[in-house]
Amino acid sequence: MMCYFLNIIYLCVLLLFGPFILYRVIFQNRYRVGWPERLGFVPKALTGKPVIWIHAVSMGEINAIGTLVGQITEQLGDYEIVISSTTDTGYTRAQSLYGQKHRVFFYPYDFTWAVKRAFNRLNPRLCILMELEVWHNFTAIAHRRNIPVMVANGRISSGKGFPRYKKIAPLVRPMFGRLAMALVQDETYAERFRFLGVPDERVRVVGSLKYDTAEVTNNVAGADALAERLNMGSESLVWVAGSTGPGEEKMVLGAYAKALGKIGLQGLRLVIVPRKPERFDEVAELIEKKGYNLLRYSELKNGDGNGNLPDPEGNCVILGDTMGDLRKFYSLASTIFVGRSLVPMGGSDMIEAVGLGKPVMVGPYTENFEEPMRLLLADEAIIEVSNEEQLAHETCKYLLDKAIAKSLSQRGPQVILKQKGATERTMAAIKEVLAAGH
Repeated sequence: MMCYFLNIIYLCVLLLFGPFILYRVIFQNRYRVGWPERLGFVPKALTGKPVIWIHAVSMGEINAIGTLVGQITEQLGDYEIVISSTTDTGYTRAQSLYGQKHRVFFYPYDFTWAVKRAFNRLNPRLCILMELEVWHNFTAIAHRRNIPVMVANGRISSGKGFPRYKKIAPLVRPMFGRLAMALVQDETYAERFRFLGVPDERVRVVGSLKYDTAEVTNNVAGADALAERLNMGSESLVWVAGSTGPGEEKMVLGAYAKALGKIGLQGLRLVIVPRKPERFDEVAELIEKKGYNLLRYSELKNGDGNGNLPDPEGNCVILGDTMGDLRKFYSLASTIFVGRSLVPMGGSDMIEAVGLGKPVMVGPYTENFEEPMRLLLADEAIIEVSNEEQLAHETCKYLLDKAIAKSLSQRGPQVILKQKGATERTMAAIKEVLAAGH
């Protein structure tokens, strides 16, 4: 009965947000593909092998499953892996990383008929949901079909996630109670999963998969070619603001203007890489409005230009308006700001940037990454700033003082190396659930 009641609620929500979705389809080029899959017409498995279905909602989670997909492929060769995502960017990234070897598709909406159709087409032996993508009808139908559902890399943020779930805890406890296992990043998250209904014996602290996927290196494939295109040498001063959100680019540009006024930083180059592709044009307009020469990397990457930056030095802002190049930009940086953190958006993944051995700054809104932030701050391996003024001050300090920049850069990778091992512990739990013969 609850499943069909939720169908009505989902339908009402879909009708309510229909105009907003239509706006995004027409004007932001989003949600234009994948509708049959969202309605349950997912592609059937490629082989006759039993299926392990991994779901990762967006790009960050898709990146985080890399080592897990590799180890399942290596250790459980009798199973076929299929991978779903919810967002357009997540789907595109999944196709890029895994599409040649594995089925990739959009995750079905949580209508009973859509979920049933997806299960009928895939008949999965196990479903692995990354971080917290737990839905009532999905878990209920899987439970009735004796298909175990696990959460991997589990977390419930203190910002929005846990407070919202607490308000409706009696309603969601049956849903969480159906999980075969919740593999979580730390004990704080473990307590939250237990509170929401996962039995204690099914909750395990295994660490974060993102430490395993983060490469501790100063050599990123394609970075040298990127530097050549942008006419950057080994001595170039480069500030990269990555995964930025609405309102942050204005603060970054304000901090950049202050930095250019410092002796020794007149040639500083700024790269801004917005998190959402639909914001590229908006940010380009802002850069030009602030009086800077704009270089859109997409035009350089797809064109015939030789990559020389416009003159004068220090008056050009590079807009990273391509997908899949953020890590290359990070590798060229003298210092990095990881966005969606100066505005209340929960933060973006800072582990990747820290692993490259760079001075990394974030804002105060990082509740989506509570566990890594706690570790990085404890070891003084990351800098937290609260506003534009602090961002400018700390950026200038680490650009001008190579000794303290080097010290900070060395501490970050050490934190990451100490935390690796979550993939191995996750694999042990996956084998245990499969062996239980649900």
